[in-house]
Amino acid sequence: MENGAAQPVIVAIDGPSGTGKSSTSKAVAAQLGLSYLDTGAQYRAITWWMVTNGIDTDDPTAIAAVAGKADIVSGTDPANPTITVDGTDVAAAIRTQEVTSKVSAVSAVPDVRARITELQRSIAAGAEKGIVVEGRDIGTTVLPDADLKIFLTASAEARAARRSGELKGADVNATREALIKRDAADSSRKTSPLAKADDAVEVDTTELTLAQVIECVVTLVEEKRDAK
Repeated sequence: MENGAAQPVIVAIDGPSGTGKSSTSKAVAAQLGLSYLDTGAQYRAITWWMVTNGIDTDDPTAIAAVAGKADIVSGTDPANPTITVDGTDVAAAIRTQEVTSKVSAVSAVPDVRARITELQRSIAAGAEKGIVVEGRDIGTTVLPDADLKIFLTASAEARAARRSGELKGADVNATREALIKRDAADSSRKTSPLAKADDAVEVDTTELTLAQVIECVVTLVEEKRDAK
């Protein structure tokens, strides 16, 4: 197919923390001229709203009661993915340790997942050139009909090393324990657990550089797009 008439392609990239999901997804979207959506940021944003508004994040009923209140807007430019809550820029605020420690509990509440999933589907549907959507349940729940599903994995050690590199001064062992704990919480929740879709392509990033992962995914997307 000629490049001028490339079909829009929807790409789902799932996997646990520290597999290079965000860096890969942003780079692939930028390289191929696609929109980009970090769904984890949306769950962090609603968690931030709960914390800011004094909602007890250990109480699923309290969380469910206000699941629809926050106005979350995600910018889909891979070069500058923005996120606001009720008009406030929360890109930095949602990355704090407090939000990180509470996001799994908030994300597990079915009302929250239903609300955010609906938001994600509408963003994907509105992406004219296609979109790369990264998260934990995109290929299985949010966009089960995505053109291409990729599941990134890596050893716990590799993921902890990458994460502690991102979280300046973080202890690798503590980071590893936190990752394993969060994976367990996200994989075992009843609503839309972290899981690999049956038709997903698994890419183990343990021994790969970020550039190699990006190249691998770009190739997969191009093959899929050309076949459309």
